[in-house]
Amino acid sequence: MRAALVQMTSGDDPADNLRQARGYLREAAAGGAGFVLTPEVTNCLSASRAVQERALQRQDADPTLAALRAEAAELGIWLLIGSLALKTDDPDGRFANRSFLIAPDGGIAAWYDKIHMFDVQISETETYRESDGYRPGDRAVLAQTPFGAVGLSVCYDLRFAHLYRGLAQAGAEILTVPAAFSPVTGAAHWEPLLRARAIETGCYVLAPAQCGLHPASEGRARRTHGHALAVSPWGEVLADAGAAPGIVYVDLNRQEVARARARVPSITHDRPFAPPA
Repeated sequence: MRAALVQMTSGDDPADNLRQARGYLREAAAGGAGFVLTPEVTNCLSASRAVQERALQRQDADPTLAALRAEAAELGIWLLIGSLALKTDDPDGRFANRSFLIAPDGGIAAWYDKIHMFDVQISETETYRESDGYRPGDRAVLAQTPFGAVGLSVCYDLRFAHLYRGLAQAGAEILTVPAAFSPVTGAAHWEPLLRARAIETGCYVLAPAQCGLHPASEGRARRTHGHALAVSPWGEVLADAGAAPGIVYVDLNRQEVARARARVPSITHDRPFAPPA
């Protein structure tokens, strides 16, 4: 299976972001990809709660989800919509950060709500409180496809190795990590963490990303790291999208998963241990 990782610069206008995403899907399909992956918050990247309240929709009314499902069906591709920001029934009015795996018939094969919230103070001028605006998920998700079992995750989940180990031990061969990584943490940690998750699990790791300075009609404009990466089950970087929008391709081979796990079968070597005193 040929996979295509899309790197975008989404802004706070869902209609414009959808136009970009549809163009990338068509380009990727024309390039031979049967599995296309878009980044986190494909539909709306905004630091303004007021903009989000106006722009976001519930899942059953979201135009981006409906249009990309139709596009996947027309192109006959598997599609990972890295995530969509969606309204929910949360009593505090928080949104969902929800990843969707779409089958070639346009059906939703699986969906996953980001579990780990990015609540960090990177510097005196850069602070994030994702849990203020988004409610966390509470379940891991594994989906079966003809080209391998896919374990879903989103961005900050990357720092929680036990999630990926659990997915691999449940049968995952491909791990998806769509992201909108901070430039500071991205420069320091993005590639090492992605390679570590691949090495620890013997999985392909596919990480489409947001990049650059994101258009904002209100509030501060965010920057993201870019460098969408595809990593082999042995931990080698197979593709790096750099810092600009575009597409990178990688050919997936399930035999490489089996080969890496045969060489170092660490996911079968867990042993119980007592916590430190």
